[in-house]
This record gives sequence, structure tokens and C-alpha cells, in this order.
Amino acid sequence: MAWKMPEEPYVDAEPGSALETVIVPRTRDLGDGFEVRRALPSSRRRMVGPFIFMDQMGPAVLQAGKGLDVRPHPHIGLATVTYLFEGEVLHRDSLGVVQRIRPGAVNWMVAGRGIVHSERTPPELRVSSNRMFGIQFWVALPGKHEEDAPSFVHTPSEALPVVNDHGIELKLIAGEMFGARSPVTTQSALFYADVKLDAGARIPVPTVHEERGVFVAEGLVEVGGESFGPGQLLVLRPGMDVVARGGGTTRSRLLLFGGEPMDGPRHIWWNFVSSSKERIEQAKEDWTAQRIGQVPSETEFIPLPEPEPSVPRYP
Repeated sequence: MAWKMPEEPYVDAEPGSALETVIVPRTRDLGDGFEVRRALPSSRRRMVGPFIFMDQMGPAVLQAGKGLDVRPHPHIGLATVTYLFEGEVLHRDSLGVVQRIRPGAVNWMVAGRGIVHSERTPPELRVSSNRMFGIQFWVALPGKHEEDAPSFVHTPSEALPVVNDHGIELKLIAGEMFGARSPVTTQSALFYADVKLDAGARIPVPTVHEERGVFVAEGLVEVGGESFGPGQLLVLRPGMDVVARGGGTTRSRLLLFGGEPMDGPRHIWWNFVSSSKERIEQAKEDWTAQRIGQVPSETEFIPLPEPEPSVPRYP
């Protein structure tokens, strides 16, 4: 696919001026030494565009006989976006979908009025040790889509546009960038890209959307004259021309994402997102009564957290 960098020369922002805030994710152990690093929501920033939740899974080595086992649990009012760099996850949901999630593919699950799913390491991968590394975002749904019927769409890696130019390899996960368009259907205007940068290579972050984030997955990335390492989320100032540069001596990897501010505040409680606190209370009752759904062939589930959920209660 043809892709050109902007013809006009571009320069790095002045030190510090490009950044609204920098978030260093907190770490949580899911068991067997498998850790996730939660960048959103944060006390520094609750959302970036419609992106309301972000977990970095790994990188970790899952030992033989072990694996990821996230039991069936519910969601409302959001879309989950699972994207792997390494490893494999077996997704099952209450719609009857069974899908292997592999590196480079996009898995967009719209919870809408309610869905239940599980995420596990496939049995055959547990025979020996295997690596796991990936990102899961939750994208809050616009008000008119909060109660949509649930759905799950898998887009294979080879269906996503990949552009290469001057030491840059960009895979467009969702939205539009630099004339390329992802086939992934979204419920709101946003962009999301997986970018690999050679040392010294530079990429401008488009200013089309007001809210933008840069997540450093691997290596070093320079923004605004400052250097940032793996696991840091950089929230950029609206409208600011920003260039990300590959730092160090090896290739770096970063995620670019963002969108317009939401059409109103969103509340988050455990796995539920909604513009209405009352709707979340109803979802809590529905899950306790097992009215949201069930994953076929699975009988266990994650109960409603007591006394505190794993993500903040209402702001």
C-alpha cells in the first residue's frame, strides 16, 4: 500500500510541551506469576477518547502445565479489543463463539446490553512453556450503542493494512491513518495502530482526533525531547504536533490510539461501563442472578466482587 510521510518538514515538540501526562501502570498478579499492568483508568487520566481501560498482559513465560484461565465473566456498555504480540488465547462467549486469538489479529467484542466470555490458554499449549504478551483495551460505547445486541468479530492479521516507510512499519488495527483504512468496524470515530520504529526513525502522530495516546510496548521512544521506556503511557496535548522517534539502538514498538471525547461521562464498576449508574446496578443484579448469559460447555464463573472490584468504583 502506498504511504508517504508528510511532505512538509516536521520538527519535534519542545521538551515537555507535547505531553499532557505520563502514566506508569500499576501491576496486578492474576496468578501463577502472570502479571498485567493497568494503564487506564488512572488517577491521572480516566479515558483517552473512547478508550476507557487498558491492560498490558505480560510479557511473561507461562510454565508447562500452567496457563491463562480467566473464567466466564460479564460486560456491558463497552467493546473489548484484544491484540496479541505473542502467545495465543482461546476465547469463548455466550453467543457460542469459539475463537483462537493469535498475534496480529483483531478481536472486537461488543458487549452492548450484555455478554459473557472466558479467556484461556489452549490445552495443547500447556504441555510446554509458552510466552504471552498482548494488550486489551475496553472502548466505551456511544450512548446510542450502549444497549446494542452483543457481537464478536475476528479480523485476521493478513486483512489489516500494513505500511512501511523510512524505518517505520505500521499495522492499522482500527480507524484511519495516513490514507490507510482498517476493515474493522467501530462504533465511534477512533484510531489504533501497532507501530515498529527502527532506531532514529520518526513518525508524526496525527492531530485529526482531539485525544491521543502513545503506549511504549518495547524499546525506547522519544517524544518532546524526552525518552520513555516500556510500559509507559503518554497522553498528548490536544492539537499539538507531536513526533515519536525510535530511541536507543534497537527497534522499538509502540501503540498509537485515540479519538474524540465521549458524548458524556462514563461510569466504570468491575467489568461494567455505562453512562448510567442505575444501569450498572441493574447489571450487578443480573449477574448475581445469572441472567446475562452463559458460555456453552463452561459451568464455572467469576462472581460479583465483594467488597471491592478490581477497577475503581464510580468516580
